[in-house]
Amino acid sequence: MEYVEAFKDIKHINAIKKYLKNHSDRDYVLFVLGINTGLKIGQMLQLKVSDVLDKENQIKSYCLLPPTDDSRDRQIYLNAKTRTALKHYISSTGLTADDFLFLSAKTKQPISRQQAHRIIHQAVDALGIEGKYGATSMRKTFGYHAYKKGVSISLIQKHFHHATPSETMKYLGISKEDSNTPIIDVNL
Repeated sequence: MEYVEAFKDIKHINAIKKYLKNHSDRDYVLFVLGINTGLKIGQMLQLKVSDVLDKENQIKSYCLLPPTDDSRDRQIYLNAKTRTALKHYISSTGLTADDFLFLSAKTKQPISRQQAHRIIHQAVDALGIEGKYGATSMRKTFGYHAYKKGVSISLIQKHFHHATPSETMKYLGISKEDSNTPIIDVNL
């Protein structure tokens, strides 16, 4: 598998969001969900509409992921931007509860991992963003920006199921020089 990097520049993230929104609601939601949850691309592609809607057809605050070989089932928080994007997408496309969230235009199956990679790669190319990016860049972007906003590397490590904090730092492309100095301000 080819190494890809996180989108570290917020301007690039916003440009990609704008590009994808103008191109396809499905592709836009894929990107927004990816950068705001840190899910693996395979996990995102297996999501069904019923996984994100409650009984009243409202977007859930938490999405319960089914267990996989390497994890138990777990809840993933869907923030306000993600919920807004999902709500618009589902209501405008007429997807039903049994449909995959990221439905292929040709089949009743989800888009492929390769198609997800192409979606990100085409947006990056169209915008002239330098670097190596693909579908995994969304997951790395989530971790990178969570870390930069002060989330401890051990929590990100746990979220990504990595063995060590150094593995997570390397995965996110954060060097020792880039790392945050923790501020513990009890301020009693």
